[in-house]
Amino acid sequence: MLRHTGKKRNFKHNVKLAALLCFTAGMVNAAGLFAFSVLTTNVTGHAALLAQKLAMGELRASRMVALWLVLFLAGAFFSSFCIGRKGRNKTSGHALPIVIEIVILLFAGTFGYTFDHSILKTEYFAGSLLFAMGMQNALVSSISGNVVRTTHLTGMFTDLGIELNTLIDKTRKKTPEIKNKITLHLIIIAFFLAGGIIGGYIYLKFKYYTFYLPAVTLAITLFYDTFRIRFNKLVHRYKIREKQTDII
Repeated sequence: MLRHTGKKRNFKHNVKLAALLCFTAGMVNAAGLFAFSVLTTNVTGHAALLAQKLAMGELRASRMVALWLVLFLAGAFFSSFCIGRKGRNKTSGHALPIVIEIVILLFAGTFGYTFDHSILKTEYFAGSLLFAMGMQNALVSSISGNVVRTTHLTGMFTDLGIELNTLIDKTRKKTPEIKNKITLHLIIIAFFLAGGIIGGYIYLKFKYYTFYLPAVTLAITLFYDTFRIRFNKLVHRYKIREKQTDII
């Protein structure tokens, strides 16, 4: 799911990746909004907010929003750097960004109760989550070959609208690829919304501990992907030894 790239990657890999990480992003987005009054999975709204703060002459708030934009960019850069340095097919390439994201989520869950709505604390907590979501979005985009985005839905709704028109257009040939794209985008939208609904509901019950849930989801995803590959290698080696034994 995380290691397969290029020709080795298929539709099922993208579906699994989209379902798990879109669900995670949805939870983080909803919990971040409830906890820190900030949308932490995209930067479009923050660009407009930056313009508003600058127009109103609120330089301190402007600096904070500008910092969020830079942190999201930094997260995307760091994730891409790790994958490019280690190689897309190596576990270490994608493991480090996921581990750092887990640490950030645990930080928000453990120390979120200290949040006092001050600009400084908002910078720390919201900024760290934006950095984490920048890492995740770049990670998923790189692994899937720019097919999957997990942290926002603007592009997904746009692509889905175009593809639905292609599907009903009688002058265009219907291909399995179009149907797969529609299915994938619907899964991304559904799981992001589901994560947001569940994350918001859980936050009302458990407050900042909600961030532990996406952290656990990411940890399970990383463990499953790594363990499955090692298990398959062991099984393959065992079969080879059996064949060698039978020949002898």
